[in-house]
Amino acid sequence: MFSKGQIIFGVLFFIVFTVIIAFTYRKDLKLHKRFYAGSIWILIAFIAFILFIVTIKLFFKA
Repeated sequence: MFSKGQIIFGVLFFIVFTVIIAFTYRKDLKLHKRFYAGSIWILIAFIAFILFIVTIKLFFKA
């Protein structure tokens, strides 16, 4: 399905992209802690809302 060159490119792209993202995140870590403190609660609320919707869907499906 994919040629050998495409697979090599995909793997190398993924590795380089991951390294760059990790380096950038670590460089901006102080800013993240300052400006995004408490944002974990937004993530938790979002996940809880999605789980609530899935639960309601499964409840009314049966």
